[in-house]
Parts: sequence; structure tokens; C-alpha cells
Amino acid sequence: MGIQKAQQEVDNWINEHGVRYFNELTNMAQLTEEVGEVARIIARRYGEQSEKESDKNKDLGEELADVLFVVLCLANQTGIDLEAAFDKKMILKSKRDHDRHQNNEKLK
Repeated sequence: MGIQKAQQEVDNWINEHGVRYFNELTNMAQLTEEVGEVARIIARRYGEQSEKESDKNKDLGEELADVLFVVLCLANQTGIDLEAAFDKKMILKSKRDHDRHQNNEKLK
């Protein structure tokens, strides 16, 4: 599914199942919360912290999808075509960072 289609799916869901979009500040707080859940899984599963028994069944993919859902909500409610913005960003990164990482001694 493309980003534009995903934005439309989120909008359809909000219109069919939600009352309305939460305001932008509420969605920003929700995004922070969801990113925190992703960070907790990664820190405990892939980092040096031990994973609590209650966290072992947490689905990283589901948590990443929660982050994406809120990002798509924010894009929709602020009138951003996220697919166009992403395409533009990839062009910029490709030009700006073309040799940056290959020449980074820290990555060798």
C-alpha cells in the first residue's frame, strides 16, 4: 500500500469509527507515547536492558504501526501529502548525503 492510500485509509477509519481527529497537540502527545513504546521494546530486546516478562509478547511491528497511524493522522489534519513530502526528502538526502556515510570513519 502506498503512502497516499494509507493516508486515505486512516481518514476513512476516522470518519467511520472515530468521532473526529484528535487535535494536533493531542496527536503529538500520542505520537510521543507510541515512540516511547517502540523505544522500550528495542531497548530491552536489542539493547542492554533485560526484557521484563510482561514485555516479551509485545509486537514491535504493531507498535511501529501505531507510530505510523498517528503520523498519518497528523499529515491528514495538517494537509500534508506525506508521499510527496517523503519523495522530496529522499531526493534531498540522496544529493546531500551521497558520500557522507561512505566517508564516515566511524562506520567502517
